[in-house]
Amino acid sequence: MAQSTLTVRMDNELKEKFETLCGVFGMNPSVAMTIFAKAVVRERRIPFEITAGEDPFWSEANIAHLRAAVADVKAGKYAVHDLIDEDGVDDKSMAG
Repeated sequence: MAQSTLTVRMDNELKEKFETLCGVFGMNPSVAMTIFAKAVVRERRIPFEITAGEDPFWSEANIAHLRAAVADVKAGKYAVHDLIDEDGVDDKSMAG
């Protein structure tokens, strides 16, 4: 059977990790891509699920937490505090 070349572009870091893992499996990236292509043709689909996944912000647990927090604020159960920046430093203490 005649051979063809397929060029695939990917991030350098991903390529290095892919090559290393293929080596662990005892193959090179070309063999791995051929296995993938054969599975796609045989199954007539991508042989794994591709999803965007759910945003954890909108999970039921987080929505319940947010509703409870809003209820606490409405009931007057909250504390006022100074904002803290990403480094954990009180912005007001840096002013003077």
